[in-house]
Amino acid sequence: MPENGKENKSMSKTRKRASKAGVASRLILRPVLPLRDLVVFPHTVMPLLVGRERSITLLEDVREDVDYVLLVTQKDPSENEPSVDGLYKVGTICTIVKKLEMPDRSAKLIVQGISRARVLSYEQFSPYFVASVEVIPQTERKSIRGQALIENILSLFQRIVEMSRYLSEEMYVAAMNIKELGRLSDFVAFHMKISTGESQDLLETVDAKERAGMVIGYLNRELQVLELSSKIQFQAKSEIEKSQREYFLRQQLKAIQGELGETDDRSQEMEELRKKIVEAEMPVDARKVAEKELERLSMIPPAAAEHSVVRTYLDWLISLPWNKSTEDNLDLNRALEILDEDHFNLTQVKERILEFLAVRSLKKDLKSPILCFVGPPGVGKTSLGKSIARSLGRKFARASLGGMRDEAEIRGHRRTYVGALPGRIIQETKRVGSNNPVFILDEVDKIGADFRGDPASALLEVLDPEQNHSFADHYIEVAFDLSKVMFITTANILDPIPPALRDRMEVIELPGYLNEEKLVIARQFLIPKQMAEHGLKPSHVKFRTKAIEHIISRYTKEAGLRELERTIAKIYRKVAKHIAGGDSKTRTITIKSLREYLGAPKFFSETKGRRDEVGVVAGLVWTRVGGEIIFVEATKMRGSKDLTLTGQLGNVLQESAKAAMSYVRSRANELGIADTDFAKLDVHIHIPSGAIPKDGPSAGVTLATALVSLFTGRLVRHEVAMTGELTLRGNVLPVGGLKEKILAAKRAGIHEIIVPNLNKGDIEDLKSEHVQGLKFHFVENVEQVLAIALAAEK
Repeated sequence: MPENGKENKSMSKTRKRASKAGVASRLILRPVLPLRDLVVFPHTVMPLLVGRERSITLLEDVREDVDYVLLVTQKDPSENEPSVDGLYKVGTICTIVKKLEMPDRSAKLIVQGISRARVLSYEQFSPYFVASVEVIPQTERKSIRGQALIENILSLFQRIVEMSRYLSEEMYVAAMNIKELGRLSDFVAFHMKISTGESQDLLETVDAKERAGMVIGYLNRELQVLELSSKIQFQAKSEIEKSQREYFLRQQLKAIQGELGETDDRSQEMEELRKKIVEAEMPVDARKVAEKELERLSMIPPAAAEHSVVRTYLDWLISLPWNKSTEDNLDLNRALEILDEDHFNLTQVKERILEFLAVRSLKKDLKSPILCFVGPPGVGKTSLGKSIARSLGRKFARASLGGMRDEAEIRGHRRTYVGALPGRIIQETKRVGSNNPVFILDEVDKIGADFRGDPASALLEVLDPEQNHSFADHYIEVAFDLSKVMFITTANILDPIPPALRDRMEVIELPGYLNEEKLVIARQFLIPKQMAEHGLKPSHVKFRTKAIEHIISRYTKEAGLRELERTIAKIYRKVAKHIAGGDSKTRTITIKSLREYLGAPKFFSETKGRRDEVGVVAGLVWTRVGGEIIFVEATKMRGSKDLTLTGQLGNVLQESAKAAMSYVRSRANELGIADTDFAKLDVHIHIPSGAIPKDGPSAGVTLATALVSLFTGRLVRHEVAMTGELTLRGNVLPVGGLKEKILAAKRAGIHEIIVPNLNKGDIEDLKSEHVQGLKFHFVENVEQVLAIALAAEK
């Protein structure tokens, strides 16, 4: 092995030119020049900077345009003196076109690739590498597929040249003049931005078509990068141009405002917001959030969509009554006077409000109660909330929950949603401008639930004094104190209210009104109110007391007062029509003149004209609109022990009828009924008003009494009504809604009522005017019911 490399200089030019022409397939003793992070392809020209001592020594022994070197890429570019194992096996035989020596002994070269070559073995290691190499011949045949690959490469390369900044059109022209597929692939790959590893893979790929396919893949990738880069650049340029334009316009506007002596509105707006944040007296956490959002707002351009979102959020934070309360008026006499002025009777509710005021006068930090007014429609639940607010000197807020199915109505929407708003609780609190209003939540028993959540569950936090001091609305996202708010919910019935929610409220029942109470309310409240709403004077219309009583008993049938008020309004409308026509005489409303204004009576006394009958019994039931009286009718006919039930009876009521039938059959001998009567007869039980659904267990004793009367032929006393649940052993169990049932009995003209003995305490709790004129029979079993309700003779 030569030690100094002098043998390279003795190589004949003939062999080198033959190698250049690709004639010789095997050459020996080629000097090897390692390259860092660079791959040279055949038929390409490239500048190189050589600075390593071994490479400089090699260049001193090589002549320009005569000698050839093998350029091989090293595997690890960080190695300064790579070993033969750190070099790739395939490189490019090149000739040095130009060499320029620098003062520091480094050199600048321009090399031209000749052909691919593979290292067979290294023959010399010092002072530079010399290797025996094999030239890799490049042969290719023209084909349609090859031509298609050429066209594809040229098409992609053209688009890349047009979009890139590092390639000139001359390169594409040069590529068009190359007709060989392999050479074109090398030329395009040399000018592309691909990694050293990918370039080495292309160099080692001998087959021209395979190499062309790899180049097409790299071209497509580069094209995608350029297209995406161009899109990003265009968007960024548009944003920059828009921002620059806005900046220049804003500066011009600022200069114009300066010339006019006007101030900068945006700076002034920021200062005003900062001042409002301080004046709002927010808690520490809320103030930190507000200041942070204000800082964000100052950096957002007014034209940006986020600007309005942040500004709206700040407006909500600033406008909430964080520390604004109304002072309670603790004068008990004044409060009672206002409550009596607005509502007649309702003693239980008024007493509860006075108790709250009394305790509040002794304990200033008393938590407001959570009340629930339960009663039929029209008894004044909502208007009572207004009176409570007026008596306390508080603001009044109201939200209707009927049909609500979206939890966000209570807790609000997240700010990430377009058009987000706080919930109804925060909205109403902001509207009234006080953190201790009287807040009515109407129709809490009619809340729904679906895929948007359960509003009743969201109310659990609102209506819990132990939790609502830190109520977190999804929009506000900071705790707001609701513990000072006096929440009052209203409902017609308690059953639909979830138990967890019902447990948080103090239930106060508001029963329906007696006819005597309706008369007083009509005189004191309804008639003056409708007179004012219709623009009339007391001299235009006068009501006789008998006429008002007739309206209550014959034209309305309700537990509340809405229909009565509408009926009075109807009379005033007709009077207003006459007065507007020029007839201003005073009209006195009597029983006879009611037909002129209201037409024929709509309702009649259920008991009027009734007489003792067999199989017809009056029962008392409770509905969500108050108490009602029903008549159970039973008849028998030839058949085979069938039991027919009609009148829209619910499952529980049907079961009560079957239980009553079983009781009567089991006690047939004691009641004087022959078994043959059941075997040969069908029984039909009907409850009139068949279009109205009916259900519940409280008609059990009524059904049993009707069946016993039917089979024994004993008459039922028509002046007696009854209620109670029946067991198969004949025991009478207590029932609910007794107060409403008693009021219904009084409206119907019933004077004797059979009540379960276990309900005796409920009767004792009623006021004297509710039970006045009524005779109660307290029973424990059906035998006692039959002894009272059935006449002795058949």
